[in-house]
Amino acid sequence: MRLTTTSMALVAVLSFVTVPASASIFMYDDASDLDTEKKTEWDASAELGLLFTSGNTETETFKAKLNLARDVENWRHKGVIDYYRSEQQDQATGDTILTGDKTFLSAQSNYKFSPESRSSVFVFGSYEEDQFSGYEYQGTVAVGYGARYRYSETLYTDYEIGPGYSVNKPIVDGVAQAQESSAIMRLAGNLVWDITKNSKFNALASTEVGEDNTKTRAEVSVSANVNSSLALKFSVAGTHNSYLEDTSKEKLDTETAVTLVYSF
Repeated sequence: MRLTTTSMALVAVLSFVTVPASASIFMYDDASDLDTEKKTEWDASAELGLLFTSGNTETETFKAKLNLARDVENWRHKGVIDYYRSEQQDQATGDTILTGDKTFLSAQSNYKFSPESRSSVFVFGSYEEDQFSGYEYQGTVAVGYGARYRYSETLYTDYEIGPGYSVNKPIVDGVAQAQESSAIMRLAGNLVWDITKNSKFNALASTEVGEDNTKTRAEVSVSANVNSSLALKFSVAGTHNSYLEDTSKEKLDTETAVTLVYSF
C-alpha cells in the first residue's frame, strides 16, 4: 500500500490541530467527566433539511441524518445513517430528473483498555450507495488502535489507525462492473469542541488507503442550540476518490447543508 498526498496531508492536519501549545499541559483522562460505573442510555440526534425552488428552476432537495452514541465503562459505541436526495424538473419536457441519491451507513465500537484509559481497540464498518459518484456501492471494514486525548472539559480529539478490507462496484457509462476488493489502511480523526454551553464545533476526517483507490471523507460543522432539544447546524462535507474507472466523473463530491437537529 502507498500513502497518497491526500492521506499524508490528512495526518499532518490532524496532528497540528490536536497539539495546541496552550492545551498540551492540560491533559484529562477519558473518565474525567464520565461516571464509568453508571450505565447510560443511548444519545441520539436526528437532522432534517429541505430545499424547494420553483419558477424557472424547480428542484427538491432532502437531507436526513441520524446519529447514535453511547460511552460507558469500557465501551464506546457510535453509528450514523445519512441520506441525501435531490431532483430537478426538466423545463423542456416536464420530466423529473434525479440529480442525487446517496445513502451512507457506518457503525463503530471501541473497547477501552480500562474505563479511565485513553487507549482503545476499535472495529469499524461502513457502507455507501451513490451511483452518481462512479460506484454503485462502496463498503469497508477495519480494526485497529484508537486514542482519545482530552485537553479540557470542552475539547477533545480522537485518533484511529488500523488495517481493513474494502469492496466496491464501479459504474462505467451507466453500466455496473464486476465487484472489486482490496486491503486498506484506515486513518481517522475527530475533534469536538463545546464552544459555549449552546454551541459546538465538530471536525472529522478519514482516509482509506488502498492499492488502487484512496477514499477520503471529511466534514466540518458548527451547531447552535435553539432550545434544550433543538439546534441549527451548518456543515460542509466532502468525499474524494483518488481513482475512478469512469473518467467522466468528478473525483470530489461536496455537500453544504443547513439542518435542524433534534436531540432525544
